[in-house]
Amino acid sequence: MTRRLRTAVIGAGHMGRHHARIYSELPGSELVAVCDVDEKRAAEAARDRGARVVTRAEELVGQVDAVTIAVPTVYHAEVARPFIEAGVGALIEKPIAPDSRTAEKMLEWARKSGAVLSVGHSERFNPVVLAIDRMGVTPKFIETQRVSPFTFRSADIGVVFDMMIHDIDIVLHLVKSHEYRVHAVGVAVLGPHEDVANARVSFDNGCVVNLTASRLALKTDRRIRVFSPDAYLTMDFQRKSGLAVKKDANLDLIRMARERHFEDLSQMSGMDFGKMLKVEPLALDAVEPLRAEIESFLNAVRTGGQAAVTGEDGLRAVRMAEDIVASIQQHDWDPQSKAGGSG
Repeated sequence: MTRRLRTAVIGAGHMGRHHARIYSELPGSELVAVCDVDEKRAAEAARDRGARVVTRAEELVGQVDAVTIAVPTVYHAEVARPFIEAGVGALIEKPIAPDSRTAEKMLEWARKSGAVLSVGHSERFNPVVLAIDRMGVTPKFIETQRVSPFTFRSADIGVVFDMMIHDIDIVLHLVKSHEYRVHAVGVAVLGPHEDVANARVSFDNGCVVNLTASRLALKTDRRIRVFSPDAYLTMDFQRKSGLAVKKDANLDLIRMARERHFEDLSQMSGMDFGKMLKVEPLALDAVEPLRAEIESFLNAVRTGGQAAVTGEDGLRAVRMAEDIVASIQQHDWDPQSKAGGSG
């Protein structure tokens, strides 16, 4: 029989409430407590779940086996530290930390205590990403788009750390190259942080990625397109749907013609190009990404294994996000004025 782990959620905001719901539903979890500085909000998240309501997280150290940290990003390390140092498994909502130096400290605490440290990049468990993994493609060009109306949440960070970070993690997972160059632009509209951003990332293995994120769109749209030598994949995260476009054997006719120096391909104009391709809907698993993420995390805590999304993964995503934000800040929107002023 699977041992039930004592679990708790720190931070009863939007994501924290979902974590509390899932912890209370999983057979391998006993939701012990929900903690928030706002007692009323914690009580709402704990209602009908048999969990205690607390306002001081440190009260739970020694009473739980695993914990979700879903407080604002700037408080992740402060709140998580006593749990990590006590060897308690910690699932940190994304991003792991507001900066890479803080993330590095969190990883060091986990290394010393042996605690499982995982990061809430739940899109890694989206059926769309799982389907791409099964395809086993080698990406050469990736294009992501993640836009939505403003939600009035995560106002303490910009759209790169708030939304684009999901796609950054997916890209790093797919490309498997950690050396890259970045050029990015972004615009702050509602506050001091960028609300719209675009980044072009060129990896040392040759793959090029274009990432777009906006929290000022009129509607939500979350997509990824992956181009490889053998297939083109287009996936919709929101609708959990996707298509794979693959070469058919007939497409080799064009290659053969070129190899024979037959450059005038107009004589093939009567052929139906669409029939040279295989267009297949991708089979996607019917899973709730957050539930799959939490199940994976609890399994790592129970077995002492490695989480599917590690603290190191979270650190790499933060480092790239920092590089993108730095590039945005360095972008010169008016080079002509400087050129004119130098005379």
